[in-house]
Amino acid sequence: MDRISRRDLVLGGAVLAAGTAAGPAGAADPIRSVPSLGALAAARGVTYGASIDRTVLTDARLAELYRHQTRIVTTDVALKFGSIRPQPTVADYTDGDALVAFAAQAGLAVRGHTLAWNAYQPDWVDKLSPKEAAYWLDRHIAETVGRYAGRLHSWDVVNEPLWPDDGNPGSLRGGPWFRALGPDYIRRAFVAAHRADPNVRLVLNEASPEWKVAFGPTEIYRTALLRLVDDLQHAGIRLDAVGLECHWFPDFVFDRAIFSKLVRDLAARKLEVYVTELDVNDLRMQGNDTRRDAQVAARYAEIMAAALAEPAVTVIQTWQLSDAQSWLNGVAEPDYHTIRKPRPLPFDRDYAPKPAYHAMADALLR
Repeated sequence: MDRISRRDLVLGGAVLAAGTAAGPAGAADPIRSVPSLGALAAARGVTYGASIDRTVLTDARLAELYRHQTRIVTTDVALKFGSIRPQPTVADYTDGDALVAFAAQAGLAVRGHTLAWNAYQPDWVDKLSPKEAAYWLDRHIAETVGRYAGRLHSWDVVNEPLWPDDGNPGSLRGGPWFRALGPDYIRRAFVAAHRADPNVRLVLNEASPEWKVAFGPTEIYRTALLRLVDDLQHAGIRLDAVGLECHWFPDFVFDRAIFSKLVRDLAARKLEVYVTELDVNDLRMQGNDTRRDAQVAARYAEIMAAALAEPAVTVIQTWQLSDAQSWLNGVAEPDYHTIRKPRPLPFDRDYAPKPAYHAMADALLR
């Protein structure tokens, strides 16, 4: 069947059976006028979701979009170290608490993001001695994971630990935790997270190894990632899944065979694989909105087909749902400067579905 007829089939069946809101004179709510990606994914044995920020707490329509479309959400910035602890005397969980409560009320699982990351830390973390860094890493993880123990699906324990250009052993990224504690900060973070909540899934989240070309050739990323996974497992460190971010930048090159081999290499190590931050940066794509949307949709179709072909891929998430909340709205680097607003996600700024949505739905219906 073609796209429209298959979509209509779903609308006439299971998705509408879950409930479609109606307005005056029986008009369908536009937000519920298309099938739920979460429901379609569930039928394939996959959990679909998106990252989420505090906008959902004040925008009722966005909240409804999340309730309808997702089955899992990742805290975007609310539970990052710098959001919680801008100063050592502060521990602010206000937004994290509110988002976890929203998700619970909506019946959505939650992924916590992120406990240890060498980038974008508050200035005071850069000044810590090794002893102080160990204290604060342990304390932050114990307090943060412990606060939500039993309520979260998973934690991105360590985020983006690799950056070969930094020249460190193991291709590890430099930064305050690595500088103070060396490679052991990674093991330390996983041990602390498991101690604080023995039942939550523990994830290593990384960018670049899923591509043929990202910020340069990526074979070194894949080698380093698999070596890091092996080191953790051989040391008896609890690790449940690897997250592949899948932010598609303009110059990145995707190769399905490379992606599939990486997923299968991780599956051979008894790990699940999550697609954690999928979006398509269209800022340098040529043409009007219609042409750009078609190019974005084609990339979504390619990634979705590859991911859904691998049984180890159990979670697929976009980084936000609507263009209005995309992190690309704040990109200011000269290479990406444009007067056009980005259109990288399945729903537009008015929360209407775009071709990217249909590409994802089509892939889930195949």
